[in-house]
Amino acid sequence: MKDTPGWASPGSAPSDGPEPGASHPAEPAARPAGDQPADQPDASANPQTPGTKWSKEQPPPGQWSAPTGLQNPAQPPPPPPAQNWGGYPPAGPGGHPGGPAGHGGPGGYGGYGPPGGWGAGWGGPPPAAKPGVIPLRPLGVGEILDGAVATMRAHWRTVLGISLTVAIVTEVFIVLLQGLILNDATDTAALGDPSATADEQLNAMGDAMRASGPVLLISLVGTVVATALLTTVTSRAVLGKPVTLKEAWRDARPQLPRLFGLIFLLMLIAAGIVLVCLLPGILASAAGNTDGGAALKAFGILGSIVLVLWLLIRFCLASPALMLEKQGIKKALSRSAKLTRGSWWRVFGIQLLALLIANIIAMIVVVPFALLGAALSDGGISGMVDASSDYGWTYLIISGIGSVIGSMITFPIAAGVIVLLYIDQRIRREALDLDLARAAGLQDYGSAAPGTTPGS
Repeated sequence: MKDTPGWASPGSAPSDGPEPGASHPAEPAARPAGDQPADQPDASANPQTPGTKWSKEQPPPGQWSAPTGLQNPAQPPPPPPAQNWGGYPPAGPGGHPGGPAGHGGPGGYGGYGPPGGWGAGWGGPPPAAKPGVIPLRPLGVGEILDGAVATMRAHWRTVLGISLTVAIVTEVFIVLLQGLILNDATDTAALGDPSATADEQLNAMGDAMRASGPVLLISLVGTVVATALLTTVTSRAVLGKPVTLKEAWRDARPQLPRLFGLIFLLMLIAAGIVLVCLLPGILASAAGNTDGGAALKAFGILGSIVLVLWLLIRFCLASPALMLEKQGIKKALSRSAKLTRGSWWRVFGIQLLALLIANIIAMIVVVPFALLGAALSDGGISGMVDASSDYGWTYLIISGIGSVIGSMITFPIAAGVIVLLYIDQRIRREALDLDLARAAGLQDYGSAAPGTTPGS
């Protein structure tokens, strides 16, 4: 029996035939009936006689013919049926796949597939359907980033309208906060003083964090709101359907109170984590151990940063879950925790990469405005590197304009990546691609036997 089904080497002997090289007596091709040699008894008299006896009935000479279906040993066997499956080479000059007369193909007999044997060149399952900006299958990092940018290109009016509105409102609050409160309430001069003590530098670092904390908080709120409003746009872009600014607002408006409740709850949890981490240092300083309290505060700051980062990544998909699934706050948080379980580092890496790309692009826009604002302010450009200098209104307004333009780029990318990460995690865990295909109008999607489609 041969290993290759449906194919055997031309001219090969059966596996149960006589051994090669065995000697046999030369017998005539034909012998008249009953004309047996005298020294050989009749084979019919003793059926157990060895194979040296000849039957009485012999065919006439010259009448042998090859059985129907056998090939001439000088010719190759026919190719297997259903040619050109999976992208096999087309027929050659000899009428067979591969080279002339079916030989000389690069991947074995007849040129079927690459080197490696039968079936090595099979093309695999067809590519996944792509009704919108992403294919309906598990996504790679590049496909998530490309989908976010493709959403901006496909729905640029709606995306830029939402981003510009949120960016202007966010930047107005930041400029007013810095100009009216933070410039007079913070003292960071010790950070640039080499003679300052460790306690003074730690206090200056705390002032800098207290000054940057509200700014980061307002930016976070703006990012979450933009993500919520852009969630509808991205979800429609996945299905290949258009969406207007009015439709996006109509879909997002019922969930906005819950969204702000979600933001407030996350901020409250983050503040609690920071307070718990700083509490040992605060107590130590209150007890009179200044150096030990400062060290505990430093470790508490580092620990709070790590814990808050872990919390933000774990619950980063709560916003799209709340908006798309119309869930409550508690259910959205549990959904995000479930979707990110076992994928924390992947989600963190993709978001970090998207944040770096978006901020590099935004810095190209923001830095010229910041330099222009510093040049027109009282302190000049040198005031940007002076930790003790205060920002003037000229600098704040001009740099704020640059920040608005930069936010128009960062908001859509950040929002698109978060929403596509949510969709990707649901495709991987819950086969959301089948529901998306039906929503896009692909009725027969997934009805055939599924194959392994390359993802990421």
